[in-house]
Amino acid sequence: MSHTDASPTSTNLNFNQSLLAFLQASPTPFHATQCMADTLLAANYTELFEDQTWQLQEQAGYFVRRNDSSIVAFWLADKSQPLRLLGAHTDSPCLKVKPNANMTGKGYFQLGVEVYGGVLLAPWFDRDLSLAGRVHARIDGKIKPVMINFERAIATVPSLAIHLDRDANTSRTINKQTDLPPVLAIVGEKKQDLNTILMAEVRKQYDAVESILDYELFFYDTQPPAVIGLESEFIASARLDNLLSCHVGLQALLNSGAGQNKVFVCTDHEEVGSVSACGAQGPFLEHTIERIWPSIEDRNRLMANSLMISVDNAHAIHPNYFDKHDENHGPIINQGPVIKVNANQRYATNSFTAAVFKQVCNDVDVKYQSFVTRTDLGCGSTIGPAIASGLGVDTIDIGVPTFGMHSIRELAGSEDALSLAKVLSHFYEKDSLTD
Repeated sequence: MSHTDASPTSTNLNFNQSLLAFLQASPTPFHATQCMADTLLAANYTELFEDQTWQLQEQAGYFVRRNDSSIVAFWLADKSQPLRLLGAHTDSPCLKVKPNANMTGKGYFQLGVEVYGGVLLAPWFDRDLSLAGRVHARIDGKIKPVMINFERAIATVPSLAIHLDRDANTSRTINKQTDLPPVLAIVGEKKQDLNTILMAEVRKQYDAVESILDYELFFYDTQPPAVIGLESEFIASARLDNLLSCHVGLQALLNSGAGQNKVFVCTDHEEVGSVSACGAQGPFLEHTIERIWPSIEDRNRLMANSLMISVDNAHAIHPNYFDKHDENHGPIINQGPVIKVNANQRYATNSFTAAVFKQVCNDVDVKYQSFVTRTDLGCGSTIGPAIASGLGVDTIDIGVPTFGMHSIRELAGSEDALSLAKVLSHFYEKDSLTD
């Protein structure tokens, strides 16, 4: 296993600054997808639309979106060659606003929320929260989607004081229905109403707004992402799972050679099972590949020689809870990407795909690690098994080691993102994956 130099470099600092900017600009899957689309357009990739005919040329880059929250980008080098695929997801656990959200209790204006995904709930209390997402409004006589982001802190979920809950530090439980509605305002003469608030936000972009028809809105922490630690060892941010992988994968796509067919997919709804039209268990990626290679014979032949890397975060061994890890599989932050293995196929890794990934790491002098969950604990999953089973493509699950996964603020290593980008770029451009 090879080793990397952990000392900060200007390249690493620049890479991390671009990562922080992406995290800050992407409070929801809609915003993350828009950011990636903007980056692809700036790199001369052409946007395709699913309801139009595609005219594709070799040695050119393209991308297509679905639901404004999932994206497939690809570089078409030579249609006779197999595919190099990378995948990540755009969504993160959070609090999602309910359809009839208005609440007033004891003089306060609140919004009802659902818990989206496997949220670590305790860190959501006493945070400065903002609101962002997608609104569908009637504008100039037509239904149009509008992305909104309040950007400033407009809400908080107040804790109950220790004086009123003496067991808070020993046996506290959180009721998802009653304990989580954020407080936005004190009810006064001016009646607060979410629809009115959204109308005002949409009118900042469109004058002729007739009505708000529906929305998908998510609360998020306004604390900006940051590089922290005595030696700047860490990146602290919301949504590292899995926007870090989205950013790294996109950079690998754009900064690697043009000799291979490269596919990069970021899907929504992974945190709730990926079962949707734009999720990894839906047909979005398969439909895209079918349109590039209409022939079943050609497509199956190419897929037999293709490989997919599913990129999602891995659990770093925690110094305060090291007994939650298998003692031989405790990934360490800033010690390289993690190969994730599960006997019950919660991860798609097999010995062949792991071997290929290890060799790719060795080629670029980046060390790697392995993660297997304790046998007496459950194991999460990724988009890897969903795509592997849908496309029949050899797949490996990997990711950077992370603390506090599914918290409102997660922690990863400041060296790991660039190291992973180096590995994935080489994966995209290496002449032969078995050499």
